[in-house]
Amino acid sequence: MRQPISADVLIVGGGLGGCAAAMAAAKAGKRVILTEETDWIGGQVTSQAVPPDEHRWIEQFGCTRTYRTFRDNVRAYYKRNFPLTPEAAANPRLDPGNGIVSRLCVEPRAALAVLHDMMAPYVQSGRIELLVNAKPVAATSDGNRVESVTVRLSPTGEELTLRAPYVLDATECGDVLPLAGVEYVTGAESKSETGEPNALDGDAEPQDMQAFTYVFALDYREGEDHTIAKPRDYDEWKTYKAPFMKDVMLSWATSNLSPFQSFSLFRDPTPGVFSLWEYRRVIDKANFIPGTFDSDITLVNWPQNDYWLGSIIDVAEEERDRQLERAKQLSLSLLYWLQTEAPRPDGGFGYPGLRLRKDVVGTADGLAKAPYIRESRRIRAEFTVLEQHISPDVRGPGRQAEKFADSVGIGCYRIDLHPTTGGREGFYIPSLPFQIPLGSLIPVRVDNLLPACKNIGVTHLTNGCYRLHPVEWNVGEAAGHLAAYCLDRGLTPREVRNTESHLRDFQAHLVREGIELDWPVISAV
Repeated sequence: MRQPISADVLIVGGGLGGCAAAMAAAKAGKRVILTEETDWIGGQVTSQAVPPDEHRWIEQFGCTRTYRTFRDNVRAYYKRNFPLTPEAAANPRLDPGNGIVSRLCVEPRAALAVLHDMMAPYVQSGRIELLVNAKPVAATSDGNRVESVTVRLSPTGEELTLRAPYVLDATECGDVLPLAGVEYVTGAESKSETGEPNALDGDAEPQDMQAFTYVFALDYREGEDHTIAKPRDYDEWKTYKAPFMKDVMLSWATSNLSPFQSFSLFRDPTPGVFSLWEYRRVIDKANFIPGTFDSDITLVNWPQNDYWLGSIIDVAEEERDRQLERAKQLSLSLLYWLQTEAPRPDGGFGYPGLRLRKDVVGTADGLAKAPYIRESRRIRAEFTVLEQHISPDVRGPGRQAEKFADSVGIGCYRIDLHPTTGGREGFYIPSLPFQIPLGSLIPVRVDNLLPACKNIGVTHLTNGCYRLHPVEWNVGEAAGHLAAYCLDRGLTPREVRNTESHLRDFQAHLVREGIELDWPVISAV
């Protein structure tokens, strides 16, 4: 083992929250170590291959200045490097994919390049030391402080101990929390715990978590045959049907919660049919000069490859690996079904011209480098955001979400719960534009660990709207600024929150750095 490496701030996890945290702390003059388990920083938008899920006002307000810079830089990246049509090049709100899910559907490699460009001044100056292929495997604590985190480097297996006065857990599953003995929650709470109208009626279920998904990329080449080998578990998935499903998993049937009658692959004029090809399309070839792309490119993160038959959090490593492999088999089985047996409008079956684009996600098997994680371990926080704080049904007509005096940012999304490992269908219900309270970033006991991803003080339900891209970025950025602020003043995060003068000074600092703390008066989503 090499000698320990020290910095001012250690950030474990290089997703959107981790990157935002690193840049915030580095800008404040701190030396930062940033680790990432894969070889791609960016998390949801890169290694997990999920275009940004955003709210309707994202082009005007409702995100941090640096997140907006990221979005602007994505558009500039395409305008600088790709032969766009004159119309696309002149569009200030260029959407490379013209996808349905977002106003900025971006291909993972482009997002990766933009993030590296944004971090380059800090990396090249030595302010940020970036360690990729580094998985956290151990941690040490002394009383209420985390002392170190040890990462294992792949493929060598070498272990490296990292130390810093502040440790930020920006991992997708909150992996530092159990290693360091930090109190946390998983799964679904009960009504008796939270009073939330949609919490469980009985006991809490710590292993009842949202589905995760292995995303993959496709293009389509009519007249060619790109059919993959039949996946090992195809016969199982071909017939699988959960009790809450209208039809088998591999079908065009929608869920009971969907506003659509059925799905199709390509655009279908039939009323009530939702075409999945455009849903998360990240390259619309019509944006580019003819001949640049032979086909659109879409990312497959659909209801048919959500995996909810087992948890990967707080289970033995062998069980985790087994569930990850089953989830991969589901995604590959969906692809094989699309290529061979999916009903077509012309009465035929299968689209063999669908081609798995391994290059888009940067892997040999064509599946994203990491699963798309919707639900993490969550710290037991000084303050936990509940459904009652953000639900229009609870708060009543014309009401706003709860106002938090300690706001460190804002966000907006529906409470979007995918099917769960507890066998529940989930739901998709409105929420009000909300604030991010500082209390949700402060553990109940530990003084120098901060969450910087989806692991803040929320519940199984409120995680459903606090987990999306702009909010994760805001959480990470606020955590990075908070660590630097505390280092400069010899304070703890708890002292910042609970001392009026420090809180107001810190919030003023966030505002100067372009973090919006409150919403203008707008209607519910």
